[in-house]
Amino acid sequence: MAPSAKQNSLASLSGTLVLVGAGKMGGAMLDGWLRLGLDPKQVVVIEPQPTNEAAALASRGLRLNPKLDAVHDTAVLVIAVKPQVAPQAVPALAPLVSAKTIVVSIMAGRTLGFLERALPQAAIVRAMPNTPAAIGRGMTVAVGNARVSAAARELAHALLTAIGAVEWIDDEALMDAVTAVSGSGPAYVFLLAETLARAGVAAGLPAALAEQLARETVSGSGELLHRSPLPAATLRTNVTSPGGTTAAALEVLMAKDGIDPLMTKAVAAATRRGKELAG
Repeated sequence: MAPSAKQNSLASLSGTLVLVGAGKMGGAMLDGWLRLGLDPKQVVVIEPQPTNEAAALASRGLRLNPKLDAVHDTAVLVIAVKPQVAPQAVPALAPLVSAKTIVVSIMAGRTLGFLERALPQAAIVRAMPNTPAAIGRGMTVAVGNARVSAAARELAHALLTAIGAVEWIDDEALMDAVTAVSGSGPAYVFLLAETLARAGVAAGLPAALAEQLARETVSGSGELLHRSPLPAATLRTNVTSPGGTTAAALEVLMAKDGIDPLMTKAVAAATRRGKELAG
């Protein structure tokens, strides 16, 4: 089978890719890039507490924690550190950035303006992935600054699709709502599994069985939603027989004070907090 366009983009990368922060998300991205054909010899990882997997890659040529002045020809700089350390960590990366470097940041809340002040003259992509990236099923939304060319966007897209689906927006102001829906969204789904299990226990089920039923139902329904071309509303309707047990439950969940207004309030709260964190 011929390699895909994104595989070609990574396998033919010219220069060095520097990953700053190889925790869960950064590590998931690195795994994806290597699967898509990126040569470990082209990768530099800067991570104070590297995982055993990252350390093992050194035997394949990956450079782990070299001095910054020993890193040359940086084609891509991916910043995956916690946003709280960004004011100290990001300006220190300026020596790695040249006119041809593409900077991709996955730091929550850190705006293009913040990144441009720390790394002036850089082509910068700000992206928001989510935790299903760990299994290659993430959802990432990205926005670039004015210096991001079509070629730079294509390369950034290839890097981000290594961990799942990618969408691009033109208005950075939407990123707080993106974070509230998809960035924080996995926590809402996990909470659904938790509360469904607790409701099962309240209805008389043994705790272990209730947890298994809730876990498998939520994960299986998510996979069905992923594979089906039908809208979520249609899939819901297909499960619901008039006057049946599902209809009785949905009458509660879809009431005026049910899940719809509650989820709207939750997403609004997360959006507000995102704006606060961004300053």
